[in-house]
Parts: sequence; C-alpha cells; structure tokens
Amino acid sequence: MAALRRMLHLPSLMMGTCRPFPDSLAGSCLADRCLWDRLHAQPRLGTVPTFDWFFGYEEVQELLLPLLQEARAASPLRVLDVGCGTSSLCTGLYTKSPHPVDVLGVDFSPVAVAYMNSLLEGGQGRTPLCPGHPASSLHFMHADAQNLGSVASSGSFQLLLDKGTWDAVARGGLPRAYQLLSECLRVLNPQGTLIQFSDEDPDVRLPCLEQGSHGWAVTVQELGPFRGITYFAYLIQGCH
Repeated sequence: MAALRRMLHLPSLMMGTCRPFPDSLAGSCLADRCLWDRLHAQPRLGTVPTFDWFFGYEEVQELLLPLLQEARAASPLRVLDVGCGTSSLCTGLYTKSPHPVDVLGVDFSPVAVAYMNSLLEGGQGRTPLCPGHPASSLHFMHADAQNLGSVASSGSFQLLLDKGTWDAVARGGLPRAYQLLSECLRVLNPQGTLIQFSDEDPDVRLPCLEQGSHGWAVTVQELGPFRGITYFAYLIQGCH
C-alpha cells in the first residue's frame, strides 16, 4: 500500500488538496471512523472541492464509461460508491457521464456525507452540481459499507465502486474486508460489475477476491502510473 503510506506522511498529492495528516495519524487504524471524520473536516485549499485517495474520476473515466454504455439496458444505470468519502468519483459520474446514471455514495463518516450533500446542493456559496445527462441523479447517505441493508435490496445496482475502501477496512482485519465484499456482491446485479481500485499487488489481492467471490469472474487491469504509482482495477463481474 505504497500510496497509503505516502498519503499519511506527505502533503496531499491527490486530485483535491487538504492539509497533510499529522504524523500521529500515520499509525492509526484506517477502519476508525474518527480518523476519517477528522480528515474530511479539514478545509480544502485552492479551488478543488473534493479530496481523492489514489486518484480522481478523470483518471478512470475511460474504464468506467464503456461499462456504462454496455449496461444501457438499465436506464438510468444504478451506481453505488462504497466508502465514497469526499472523492470526485460520484460527482464526476454525475456531472460528466453522457449516459444516464443514478449514483449513490455511501460513507460511514457523517462529516463526509454532510460535506458532499452541501457540495451537491451548492452550499458555502458554490454553484449546485449539474448532471451531464438530464436523467441522471446523485445522492449521498450515511451508511456502513459492511452492512448495506438500509441502503439497498439484493441485486439492485449495476455498477459498484470501491476506491480504497477494502484497503482501509482490511486494516481492521480481513474478516471485515470479506464482509464488505459480501455486502457489495449481495447488492450487485448478477450481470453487474464491482470494481475495487487499489495499489495492492495482484499477487496479494487476487487470491482474496477469488476466495470471497465464488461464482463471479475476477480480473485485473493495470492503471497509471499516476504521480509515480501504479494502481490496479480489480473487476468482479457476473455473466454478461
């Protein structure tokens, strides 16, 4: 998790800007909600209102847009971003996708959810976000990605996004990460796609995903390098 270690020790190199983590947080458990509450409460510097761990929407739109086009039988396509934080993934899909999308971002940090709802609605003197397609919608909810029962019924999303959430949850123990994966697959349509974005090596991640995703196809695509770091998109897919 080279990108994680760099993020904890250096000023932000992400797509949004934020004050660096204090050194005292470098050894903190990333499954701790309080850590993320403190991060998301920090003021944004400059003009970019979002904060992205790893990278932002722009870097992965060429991967996401073909998936949206392939699944246009569902209109709008339902997308769930688990552990959305204050990332630009949800807002980028909403404002830039030429295909209709119904995007839901969930996070266990109420600070992150409140901030993203404010950003969506044009709070703090900002302009409200506008959809890239007139049928698109965007919502944010406070929820634990390990228990999505209050968010969605089984098989209700065509695309699930996990950018670093497995990485953070796994720091609290692999059983929690497997519970996260189980919930994601429960709410994913059988013909849908779950994408985990990470810098973790495929030799480590793929066996875990294959063990926890029986009956689903697991593949990996290399991304980047972005700012000197190579990332991976782990795709877990049903029958297309």
